[in-house]
Amino acid sequence: MEAARQYNVHEAKTHLSRILEQVATGEEIVISKAGEPVAKVVPLRPKVKRTGRGSLRGQIHIPDDFDELPDDIADAFGMR
Repeated sequence: MEAARQYNVHEAKTHLSRILEQVATGEEIVISKAGEPVAKVVPLRPKVKRTGRGSLRGQIHIPDDFDELPDDIADAFGMR
């Protein structure tokens, strides 16, 4: 894993637009004050677009025997 890029407060204020572009591409940026890290700028997770209930209807098939375990596995769990 690559180390986060680090800026001091003055650099962060001066180059905020550039920092935001870097974050938008997935980078994490650390902002330091007097050489000590004080903040991390990270990308936000994209919102998941939900299409509503039943949107996968007809695309997923669950077999009738889905809940039945094979005999050897049921034995291993003491279920027989």
